[in-house]
Amino acid sequence: MNQDELLARLNGIEWNDFECKRAQRGVPEDAYKTVSAFANTAGGWLVFGVSERDGRLEITGVETPDKVQNDFLAALRGGQKLNRVIAVEPCRYEIDGKHVFAFHVPEATRADKPVYLKGDPRQSYVRRGAGDEQCTQGELERLLRDASQERYDGLVLPNIPVERCFDLDTVKWYQAQFARRNPEHKEIADPTEFLLNWNFIVEQDGTLLPTRAGVLLFGEGRYVRQILPRPVLDYQRIDTAFERWSAEQRWHDRYVFEENIFQTWQGLVARYMRIAEHPFALDPSTLRRNDDPPDYVAFREAAINLLIHQDYGDHGRKPSIRLFTDRTIFWNPGDAFATEAELLDPTEKEVRNPSIVKAFRRIGLSDQAGTGIRAIFRNWHELGRVPPQLHNDKARKQFELVLLNQPLVTEAMQHIRQTIGANLNREQADVLALALGRADGERISLTDIRGLGVATTLQAKRIADFLVQQQLLQAVSDTLFEVPEVLRQRFTEKPVADAGGATPQETPQGTPQAAPQVTPQVSTLLAKVTGEMTRQELMDSVGLKDRMHFAKAYLQPALDAGVLEMTIPDKPRSGNQRYRLTHLGQAVIGQGET
Repeated sequence: MNQDELLARLNGIEWNDFECKRAQRGVPEDAYKTVSAFANTAGGWLVFGVSERDGRLEITGVETPDKVQNDFLAALRGGQKLNRVIAVEPCRYEIDGKHVFAFHVPEATRADKPVYLKGDPRQSYVRRGAGDEQCTQGELERLLRDASQERYDGLVLPNIPVERCFDLDTVKWYQAQFARRNPEHKEIADPTEFLLNWNFIVEQDGTLLPTRAGVLLFGEGRYVRQILPRPVLDYQRIDTAFERWSAEQRWHDRYVFEENIFQTWQGLVARYMRIAEHPFALDPSTLRRNDDPPDYVAFREAAINLLIHQDYGDHGRKPSIRLFTDRTIFWNPGDAFATEAELLDPTEKEVRNPSIVKAFRRIGLSDQAGTGIRAIFRNWHELGRVPPQLHNDKARKQFELVLLNQPLVTEAMQHIRQTIGANLNREQADVLALALGRADGERISLTDIRGLGVATTLQAKRIADFLVQQQLLQAVSDTLFEVPEVLRQRFTEKPVADAGGATPQETPQGTPQAAPQVTPQVSTLLAKVTGEMTRQELMDSVGLKDRMHFAKAYLQPALDAGVLEMTIPDKPRSGNQRYRLTHLGQAVIGQGET
């Protein structure tokens, strides 16, 4: 992080990868909780010499810089404060004559988690929002399970009878797919011998025993439920838009899969074919065809990703697929060990369930190693839609992928492109459309640009730099970009006045203005507004962590409807920005109370 990037972060707010401490004459004890939290989550920057005052970050400086730096680095290497040696990246600045340190704490590897304090695993922390939270017992168990050298899906099940636990129809189906896909392998007709050959059954002391992966993939239903006392998948079709839906509403089609994984996959495909956007015939034996339409490829890879990478040791949370009219949401217990940028790279990734993953790949039900997420993004882009959203929550150890049924390039964006006078190729135009489609204040990263099918980070940087040269983007940092305010205003111009001189939202002077109709999300937000509130306070009030979802589903619709307003409207990105109810907003609340 260079000095300009640090100052830019200080003008914002502390968030999940950025924490400031006063550290004027020594290292505060709670700094080590932050180190634990960053290491156990996704890494982050710990800054010394900055204090919070009246809700703003202010540089106060470290008065004994050499002592503070040496003490902190020695503690991270000493093995007494923390159970692991933490190799941080230190940066030192002098700003207005004051010393400031920034230390980048990397995410620990799977095998090195949890990182904890004072030799006590219970003093493990994770990063949530702008705070360090001590791990619950369940969260600690998830970290320890993922860190184990013996992978959970490969463990032997000594109390399950190998002669009765397998569903032979599933095994025979798999054998047929395997023989078709791998003609070079000698065919093994006997189901038990086949499973033994591929380590779904193992021999110990002359006794044949099934593995957990074997039962989960091929098991009879009652044995699957014996080792997995929650569903393999909860499938729901909800025939409404996500933003119009509330948890009290009933689904239109639902099936809770409690069979083995391959039976779940077959049942899921059968349900998808009823509602496929592009109807097509499917080989019932292989469940795929040579000219798979892009929407099916994206759905297939996302669904398989959910089945093969979920944490089957987590018995308290069930994975789900929810199909709305405007998006499909795949939610999984268990985070991805890679970062979002790494998920878009065509390289091998460390996986939670290697035996289950290999079983799918041996019969071609998943693209080659490391390309599944990349295939989802590529095929979704072929459909001309905004890139999928990934939410890899390492604190809660959960993963969500959202396929949005929204066009990337709207009519308004096409109009802007025609009027700006720049000659853009498709990649450049798509990146500009992506940036314009973000809520006000939301930036795009190089990883976001790669989500449009751009192969490498270097190529993404070249596209962004070109748009900066054309003054269509402006660089916030080396990896973050935003739309210039002038272009943003052109894109979001209000409708012109009609012949009577009034815009659509105006009413004749003195005429009472009726309360507008708003979505349930906006109504919920308005009920929480008290006085003037920051964006973070508004998010906290409705219990949301996802800034993009909050902006699109709550904040921007409220601003567009005129029920909420900025306290500094001419500077929408001001660090002092607050939001308050308008008279219309008060009318909506009053209407709801009658």
